[in-house]
Amino acid sequence: MKALRKKVLVVDDDPVIGRSFDRVLSENGYDVSTAADGPQALARIGREDYDVVFTDIKMPGMDGLEVAERIRAARPWVPVVIITGYGTPANVARAEAAGVAGFLSKPLSPEMIERSARTALRVIEGGVGKSQPAAPAAPPPPVEAAPEAMPAASGIAPAESRAVTLLKSTGLMLAAPFIGLVYVVAMPFAMLGVLAWMALRPLAMRLRAIVPFLKNAGLFFAAPFVGLAYVIAFPFIGAGLLFWHAAKSLRKRSTRE
Repeated sequence: MKALRKKVLVVDDDPVIGRSFDRVLSENGYDVSTAADGPQALARIGREDYDVVFTDIKMPGMDGLEVAERIRAARPWVPVVIITGYGTPANVARAEAAGVAGFLSKPLSPEMIERSARTALRVIEGGVGKSQPAAPAAPPPPVEAAPEAMPAASGIAPAESRAVTLLKSTGLMLAAPFIGLVYVVAMPFAMLGVLAWMALRPLAMRLRAIVPFLKNAGLFFAAPFVGLAYVIAFPFIGAGLLFWHAAKSLRKRSTRE
């Protein structure tokens, strides 16, 4: 008979955390469900049986410690693991008083998630079952964060993440002198350009104001010369018109004769 998959409930208002648990634990044979807040988690616990519950400590409304206390009060045989980035002494003391099965410190890695699930399930595998509720076992020591955090959305493995980080750091280190040289060479030209723009902008504004004045002044001074040109040219234009009409009349008479 095929063994039943262990059911895991992850309570976190950040959907990325839920997807991370689902990706890691589903590959290791767990059946993962998620809840966005405390009331939704308690409703699921009331309808279904779970083998282990992971809950974030900081959530809007009902926090993870209250979720753990309510679960432990209703179903003390279900191990609860606190996910925390706020490991204050007061929070730790309250969680231990509630009888949590452990702590999972952020940032998370796949190894941390899978190891914490195995550790929490030892409460059931050690002989405390759902048919015989008993006092919770002493909580195991807090799980330390791994050196490298699990990329929540990209799915890159820790080894690949280290390699990418190393290549990126090496590239930046090699490129740094050239980037600095470009800044040193370009900075004087950039400053000169800014200074030139600041100096020419008022001059351009003044020129725009002077151009209409120069145009009107030019027309004013040119008016007498234009009038004189008309006075000088008008007699010649009038004589030309008279000669043209006389020539036209003579041509008509000659054609009639």
